[in-house]
Amino acid sequence: MYDSVTAGLQEFYRTKLLPIEKDHLFHQFYSPELTDADFASAPMILLMGQYSTGKTTFIRHLLQRDFPGMRIGPEPTTDRFVCVLHGESDSTTPGNALVVDHELPFTQLSHFGNSFLSRLEASRLPSPVLEGLTLIDTPGVLSGEKQRIKRGYEFEAVVKWFADRVDMIVLLFDVSKLDISDEFRRVVQATKGNDHKISILLNKADNVTTQQLMRVYGALMWSLGKVIDTPEVARVYVGSFWDQPLKNEKLRELFEQEESDLYSKIAQLPRSASIRKVNDLIKRARLAKVHAYLLDFFYKRMPTFFGHAKEQERMIQDLQSIYQEISVQKGIPLGDFPDPRMMQQILTPMDFSTFKPIDPEKLQDRVMWCSADARTHKHTHTLSLSLSTKIGSFKRSIRNSVLFICNKTRKIDLK
Repeated sequence: MYDSVTAGLQEFYRTKLLPIEKDHLFHQFYSPELTDADFASAPMILLMGQYSTGKTTFIRHLLQRDFPGMRIGPEPTTDRFVCVLHGESDSTTPGNALVVDHELPFTQLSHFGNSFLSRLEASRLPSPVLEGLTLIDTPGVLSGEKQRIKRGYEFEAVVKWFADRVDMIVLLFDVSKLDISDEFRRVVQATKGNDHKISILLNKADNVTTQQLMRVYGALMWSLGKVIDTPEVARVYVGSFWDQPLKNEKLRELFEQEESDLYSKIAQLPRSASIRKVNDLIKRARLAKVHAYLLDFFYKRMPTFFGHAKEQERMIQDLQSIYQEISVQKGIPLGDFPDPRMMQQILTPMDFSTFKPIDPEKLQDRVMWCSADARTHKHTHTLSLSLSTKIGSFKRSIRNSVLFICNKTRKIDLK
């Protein structure tokens, strides 16, 4: 029995799952090794959009004050990833210093190199909102080679890293800039696998009439259908998320209701944060199990003496049918297997004869324990105790700011 969910997850990962990942090169194929800070961090919100859609202004609106390093303007102003954190006083921390702070969940960002780290910083300020949340501001997505080449780092890869770890992804659109460029489409597609975290903000909606807003909303939904490939309809919040007077008073009631719904969802993030971390770790354990079986299959099918290269090439090309075979043998759903195209790219330069065979007892003990624990709720009491403590703390920290922002409607229930 553990004192908290965080302690339980950290212990399980270090003693049960991490050895499996290291034995079977998990970190070379998927995400890097998790740190203790990944389990202990506050909920995070990632804001993305094309330039001048109101990402930084939205953060200012939520915090009800400026934050260090903030730049707002009609031109592309935010040229870096800014992690807005709680601090005792206003300060900024450059990227190279940020990634060596092991109390924060950003240490793995060092793998993206100095070009990226020079475009990363932390902005700290005292704020009741930030006691329970961390906000990630991102550069506006540009068009053409400026986005793809002149960044100096893999923008989509960085977005995917954040998308895998945050609790909520907010895509902002300007009513006057609904066109989704190819570059922005690739950025959104980099969040694949995290579609359930996405919320859409149609910002600056007071700049149009009611009739025009209906047309804009329809056009946005049509455009999103080509980018977000899910059967569910994405939730779109309509409003003008800044502190200036509304230009279209006829839409005030609608905007206030939309703001109330959005901030209510944000206020509930701490409630689901621990559950999400448990879910993500179980998801990671399932992937580690599949990956171990896959590499074990490759190792055992390699010839003893001759024909290594030919057999390896055949298996890489025939990966989809290998998935089918392992699925039938081990009773694993095909949906648990990784993207075959991604796997083919990574496997091509490798030597399958260097892979390690799995120890069935070790895999059963360490990976299946996680699934069994999730089914039997072995640590339900621990989970409930930790959640009660965290929810109370987080809700108190954001109550005043969220209610202040929504004081026109007062519809958020934080009891």
